Amino acid sequence: MTALTWLRREAPLSMTIGLGITLVWVLLAAFAPLLTPFDPIKIDAANALQPIGNGHLLGTDSVGRDLLARILYGARMDLLMAVAGVLGPFVLGTAIGLFAGSSGGWVDAVLMRILEVTISFPYFVLVIAIVSIMGPGLKSYIISLTIVNWVTYARLVRAETLVLTNADFILAARVLGYSRLRTMARHIFPNAIVPSAVFLMTDAVLTIVLGSSLGFLGLGVQPPTPEWGVMIAEGRTYLGSAWWISLCPGIALCSLAFGLSLVADGVAKVLDPEA
Repeated sequence: MTALTWLRREAPLSMTIGLGITLVWVLLAAFAPLLTPFDPIKIDAANALQPIGNGHLLGTDSVGRDLLARILYGARMDLLMAVAGVLGPFVLGTAIGLFAGSSGGWVDAVLMRILEVTISFPYFVLVIAIVSIMGPGLKSYIISLTIVNWVTYARLVRAETLVLTNADFILAARVLGYSRLRTMARHIFPNAIVPSAVFLMTDAVLTIVLGSSLGFLGLGVQPPTPEWGVMIAEGRTYLGSAWWISLCPGIALCSLAFGLSLVADGVAKVLDPEA
C-alpha cells in the first residue's frame, strides 16, 4: 500500500489536511529562491511601506524589504525551530525516562526528583531566563528547550516503561533468556515511545509558537534574519497605516500551527484509536 493510498483509506481526514498544509509550507520554504526574485534582507528605503500589489505581492516593510520573500524565507527558520526545538527534548527525555523506569530503586528516585524540581518552575519563564543568560539566538533557544522540555517526554516514557516491565510478554522474554539490553531495545522501547511520539507532534506546534513569541520579545532569532515572530513585532508600530507587515506573517504562523495541530490529532487517532 502506497503512502497516498494509506492516507486516503486509513488516515483521518484531519491528518490528511494537516499534512497537506505542512507540506505546502515545506515546499514554499524549500523553493523560496525560485518563488521570489527579491532578497529577504536587502533594504530598499525608496520602496518602504509599499502596499499589497504595488509591485510587491504582499507589500514591503518599513525599510523596503519584500514581505513575501521574508515570509517564504522565514518559513525555513520557523520549520527549523519546530524540528530542532523538539528533537533535543525528545531524545534526552526518552533516554532518561527509559533508564529511570527500567532501573528503579534509587536511580529512579533521584531522576524523578530532578524532574520534579525542573517542572516546578514556570515553563515559559524558565526558557526566557536561560535564553537571557546565554544570549538571544537559535542556539540558545534550542539549548533552553532541551534543558526545560525533556521532563514531559521523560514522564511519559517512564510511566510506559514501568507498566511494560511487568507485562506478560516481557516476563516471557526473560524466561526465554533474553538479555536485558535486548528486551529493552526490541520489546520495551518500541512500545514505550508511542505516547512520547504522539506528544512530539503537539509539542512541535507549541515550539513554533514559543519561538515566535521569543522573537517577538527580541530574545529569539535576531534581525535581519527573517522569522515570523520578529516580523510581527517589527510591524506593531505600523498597524494603523501598514497593517500587512504584521498581519501576513501572523496568518502564515497560524496556518502552519493549524496544520501541525491537525497532524498531531491524526497521529494520536492512528496510534491510539480508542483515544
